[in-house]
Amino acid sequence: MAVRIRLTRLGKKKKPFYRIVVQDSESARDGKFLEVVGSYDPMQEPALVDIKQDKLQAWLDRGAKPTDTVRSLIAKNSVVAE
Repeated sequence: MAVRIRLTRLGKKKKPFYRIVVQDSESARDGKFLEVVGSYDPMQEPALVDIKQDKLQAWLDRGAKPTDTVRSLIAKNSVVAE
């Protein structure tokens, strides 16, 4: 089972809000997830990114791989060194 750290979409039409979740790579985008490690709100100015550093680092240590989008959010906020 490959584990990925990726975004799952919430919110209304044209008002997106995302959770950063740890999920099996074969699950649907908005399907079952293992744990919520943060959130991302692109509608704020500037975009609001809230990441729980301890949970994120624990999953990275276990071998979870972030998607390109999540990796860029982590890099922009310089939360955890990968």
